[in-house]
Amino acid sequence: MPLPARNLLDSETSPYLLQHKDNPVHWRPWTAGALDEAREQGRPILLSVGYAACHWCHVMAHESFENQEVADVMNRLFVNIKVDREERPDIDQIYMAALNATGEQGGWPLTMFLTPGAKPFWGGTYFP
Repeated sequence: MPLPARNLLDSETSPYLLQHKDNPVHWRPWTAGALDEAREQGRPILLSVGYAACHWCHVMAHESFENQEVADVMNRLFVNIKVDREERPDIDQIYMAALNATGEQGGWPLTMFLTPGAKPFWGGTYFP
């Protein structure tokens, strides 16, 4: 059963995820359902990892994730997953290591582009 075409962070408990519950981006928390959605639809994943006190996470949220035009493109092209690195350090470590393996400098927000099977193919940190 497909997940609703809306932001699904409103029932999360993480302060960081709740900061993004009103974004027009159709964020999903990192769940089996979100990963299944990407595989079933054959859509890549845009993974955004951050934490509540991260300055650049707030800047990118304001500049990009609160922008309806940007959100429309993200919602059309990707399954968008938001992760709080303080709640899921395991996910953060996996994808930060993947970014570092490409020779890129790590930091937050961590933005990774994943195949529908959650394998990283490109990434970076703050994107204005």
